[in-house]
Amino acid sequence: MEAKLSRAFLSHNFGVPRGQPQLVLLCFHVRFVLGIIGIMFALDALWWVASVRIARPAVARRAIAIFSLTQLTGLSWLLSQRFSHSESTAVFAKFAVAAVFIWHMIILPLLLLPALMLLPILSAAVVVQSARRRHKSGSAPADTSQGLSRRQFLGVALAAAPPLLDLSLATIAIRQLNRFRVRRFILPIAGLPSDLHGLTIVQISDMHVGRFTSGRVLREMVRVVNEFRADLILVTGDLINDALADLDHGLELVKSMEGRTGVYLIEGNHDLIENGTEFERRVKQSGIPFLLDESAIVTVRGGPVQLLGLSWTRARENRDAAIAASVRRLMSQRLPETFPILLAHHPHAFDAAAEGSLPLTLSGHTHGGQLMLNEQCGFGPALFRYWSGLYSKGASRLIVSNGVGNWFPLRVRAPAELVHLTLVRT
Repeated sequence: MEAKLSRAFLSHNFGVPRGQPQLVLLCFHVRFVLGIIGIMFALDALWWVASVRIARPAVARRAIAIFSLTQLTGLSWLLSQRFSHSESTAVFAKFAVAAVFIWHMIILPLLLLPALMLLPILSAAVVVQSARRRHKSGSAPADTSQGLSRRQFLGVALAAAPPLLDLSLATIAIRQLNRFRVRRFILPIAGLPSDLHGLTIVQISDMHVGRFTSGRVLREMVRVVNEFRADLILVTGDLINDALADLDHGLELVKSMEGRTGVYLIEGNHDLIENGTEFERRVKQSGIPFLLDESAIVTVRGGPVQLLGLSWTRARENRDAAIAASVRRLMSQRLPETFPILLAHHPHAFDAAAEGSLPLTLSGHTHGGQLMLNEQCGFGPALFRYWSGLYSKGASRLIVSNGVGNWFPLRVRAPAELVHLTLVRT
């Protein structure tokens, strides 16, 4: 059971660092996972108790109990599915899982912050109310039905708002899961060989085949990719969401993509959650060009293009420095007579790429920030230097894709996307 826990839920920088003792990592992962799960269950229980206290009518309390039990059951079901490798991708199952994700990862944490801030005030109010009750206990009861009715209404409204918000966001999320856009860029590249003027690339990042990304949206993705008839199709990591049970389907999708001069793949952090070594072995055996700190030379329109594929950097401390070191090692394979393109799942690889004068880097990982208030405010800029779209440093260019798939059901101002690039000579 502990081994399954450790494989199933790592931090969002998933993957087992090479060279560290496996037993130490296992203990760390188990403690981390059990701690997160315990916090989720504890927050559920606290919300249930608090809501029952503020919602006095019996029908409201029963509704709260049903919702709370449903959330607890959903969380338990989600965990059991993950451990048994039997995740369902049916529409109702997606909706249920989306509601559990949104409740435990957005709504409950947001409720916790104001609750902690208001705790001294609420405690004082309880003390004052208790004192008033003791003072009036000997007097005749006054007619306070109107006031009680108003308080009951406010209590029910306060208790009902979070569950209604959760169900509303889950409904929006389910609609989003079947949608993606095509984002087009025309990139002027200084010194682009004349043979490569007009070279077209389709970048597919963060497919996350599995829990939330399955069925029709994946078939539509392949259809759109093939309609482009692009020179190159480049898959920049996170082919699967986490379960190796979905890998064969993911590989079939990649094999069905048609690029004029081929399809190339690198790994992302989600690919390594369950068993990174097994993932790499199976992808290598698939026959799809898979670049693990390796390069490949492909002739496009008569000109040589060198694809430099960066493996996911497993370091947990000083990650940016480790990524930069990996990029510099990979650049030692660079051939000066070719046009180089760096494929790196994490966008912070761009800093070292720009220092090395690489003209183009393609990345993903950020999901466009996932939850954004506007282009400059949200999880994107809070967590990453580069999170969506085009960035430049000198003559070097970086494209960060929002990703076409989903590990989390809800996106806000960070739509799923395929990226279509056209390189032009300047």
